[in-house]
Amino acid sequence: MFGSVSTHTWLPASLCQSEKESSTSLKVGSYILIGVGSLSILMGFLGCVGAVYEIRCLLGLYFTCLLLILIAQVTAAVLIYFQRELLKNEMSTIVNKIIVDYTGENRTAELAWDYIQRTIHCCGWTGPGNWTENSLIKNSTQVLYPCSCRNSSLPGVQMKDSGLCEALLPDWPVYTTGCVSSVESWLLNNSGVILGICIAVAVIELLGMILSMCLCKSIQQEDYTKVPKY
Repeated sequence: MFGSVSTHTWLPASLCQSEKESSTSLKVGSYILIGVGSLSILMGFLGCVGAVYEIRCLLGLYFTCLLLILIAQVTAAVLIYFQRELLKNEMSTIVNKIIVDYTGENRTAELAWDYIQRTIHCCGWTGPGNWTENSLIKNSTQVLYPCSCRNSSLPGVQMKDSGLCEALLPDWPVYTTGCVSSVESWLLNNSGVILGICIAVAVIELLGMILSMCLCKSIQQEDYTKVPKY
């Protein structure tokens, strides 16, 4: 569970790790993701304790937390859908800032962007041309290109995960597709799987809420009105 939380929050939190590289809204969004993940861990622990020791208040708290998380997930999905253009513009500003200031010194945001380019086989936000604005590449007498964009099917020597590499030819041996296009294409191709996972998660949460209420009602509560008074 801890691994799941860290995996889902590392990339957005890394891309938004410094104030000059992020917008307020995306930083807040990253912190919300971390908070929801932590709350989920705590909620699962409280639910287990409540079920094992038959503590009605903990089961009620588990139900309430599940309900709040379900409402938050639906609200987030609606906001992301209707604010997707704003989100794209925010991400474009952040990524272009990272590319322009990229030095290859293993900063967290740079490593995160290298990971994205290397994993989904893309280069730049809209294309490799974004990297021509990089300060080091623009001012260098050598033909440099981002190593994480390296297309292994094209001729070249260096194969590094991050940093800047020297090209043997004027044309960079890199992927020609921008990362925004790759991400949109991946989301479109896997929209059915994503929707199915979201529905499955919602159903599991609803089942958890129903079962917690059923267990809560089945737990016998002492009737203190029948205790003799002295």
